[in-house]
Amino acid sequence: MDAAIATAAALTVVEPTSNGLGGDAFALVWDGSKLHGLNASGRAPMGLDVQEPALRGLDRIPATGWLPVTVPGVVSGWAELATRFGTMPLRDVLAPAIEYAEMGHPVPPVIAGYWRVAEKRFGEFEEFRQAFLPQGRAPLPGEVFRLPEQGETLRLIGESNGEAFYRGELAEKIARHSGATGGYITYQDLDCHRAEWVEPISLKYRGFDIWEIPPNGQGIVALIALGILEGFDIAPLGHVSKDELHLVIEGLKLAFSDAYAFVADPLVSDVPTEALLNKDYLAIRRSLIDPTKAMDWPEPGDPESIVVAEGSTAVDSLTRRKRNKTCGRPSNSDTVYLCAADADGMMVSFIQSNYMGFGSGIVIPGTGIAMQNRGCGFSLKPEHPNCLAPGKRPYHTIIPGFITKDNTPLAAFGVMGGDMQPQGHVQVILGLIDHALNPQSAIDAPRVRVLKERRVAVESALDPTVISDLSGMGHLIEVTDEPAGFGGGQMIWRDPETCVFISGSEPRKDGMAAAW
Repeated sequence: MDAAIATAAALTVVEPTSNGLGGDAFALVWDGSKLHGLNASGRAPMGLDVQEPALRGLDRIPATGWLPVTVPGVVSGWAELATRFGTMPLRDVLAPAIEYAEMGHPVPPVIAGYWRVAEKRFGEFEEFRQAFLPQGRAPLPGEVFRLPEQGETLRLIGESNGEAFYRGELAEKIARHSGATGGYITYQDLDCHRAEWVEPISLKYRGFDIWEIPPNGQGIVALIALGILEGFDIAPLGHVSKDELHLVIEGLKLAFSDAYAFVADPLVSDVPTEALLNKDYLAIRRSLIDPTKAMDWPEPGDPESIVVAEGSTAVDSLTRRKRNKTCGRPSNSDTVYLCAADADGMMVSFIQSNYMGFGSGIVIPGTGIAMQNRGCGFSLKPEHPNCLAPGKRPYHTIIPGFITKDNTPLAAFGVMGGDMQPQGHVQVILGLIDHALNPQSAIDAPRVRVLKERRVAVESALDPTVISDLSGMGHLIEVTDEPAGFGGGQMIWRDPETCVFISGSEPRKDGMAAAW
């Protein structure tokens, strides 16, 4: 855990284009005998709701400015994890990140590219320019970049075990800047925030237990899709074959349709998590798939219609919930994922993000804190369970994953990247389980990404014949050479017999596997 938090903190400095102190985090932790889940996502300000005049007439929450800013949760996540599972004081764990911030670090090529995009997007924000564009431009690949103000912020966080961020000097600075610039976050919003320990949700797929964080996260999308796919004999179809990918695409459409209709903050809305993963309900959804033809974007189902008595089978038609139809597809996110494991049996699956690049463009002066725009995950439809409301958590894209079998830990893994994340989870798991690939091969394999209606993005590395055949089945294929749209995966697999760790790291990103 010390290593995971130290890495997460360092990434806020060396990859600020994807995550930061103003973002959110989630974790799955195997402590040696049990899996724990942590939801460190923040809530909407208590002073902001769907009736806010600035939101009137809009279909969705704007991506920049104060409107999409929710309470940052990442620092509370570090503090909770360090307190419960760490062996070192948080101030010592954050020391490497502080050194990178104050002494500087060379900017990697991929990150430099993301930074250039942010320069165009946020150049109008004065505080952003001062913190992240001090020379009037994004740093070049290999250029040494310093964030001394963020170094001091990290020092305050470490010395207070995170308290300064929510109930101290940093909270005061955030609230003061919010009040002075038309924001909605108050000191009370920060003071009331707590990371939440949650029970992970799972689905058994061909004898393996696949684990995700429960809603408000979208991990349930991966579980629904896997539950649908388990009804097909995948392995004989061939890895990344047209028949396999067709089923993957159709299963993901059905899973996303349900998630966009029902996933919300379970502390505010009634999310039918158990019913969505019910085998009888999944069988009904599976029956909508034509193995030879692409479907249009499906309507969400009615999981609450499934009532299974002992010894009986659910017999119920699929009722359409028009009122809960999708609230709009979440945009791509820029995120960091990491996993760690040690000889004592602990395994950590961890993810954190500012959502869209640097987030909202709001930077707290003198701190290096870039505020996330996670509020874009809310709906503005009053009847929708995921509608914006005070103190509510939004539909969340970032999801850590974990695999066990017979209560034995096998893998900590994740695939970052907006709505690509559950799609990446599904495709990597099929490679691992149905095709017996090692972690690196499963991560390397060409991927597809479900878009809207029958549109599907595919990597140019995919076999041209497969691409042509998918088009012939009715999928509207968009071939791309841009790797960023297909996620970034990392994995540590633990051999249950030898206890040897086998890793895989994403070739589409700046990333690596390290052991010592």
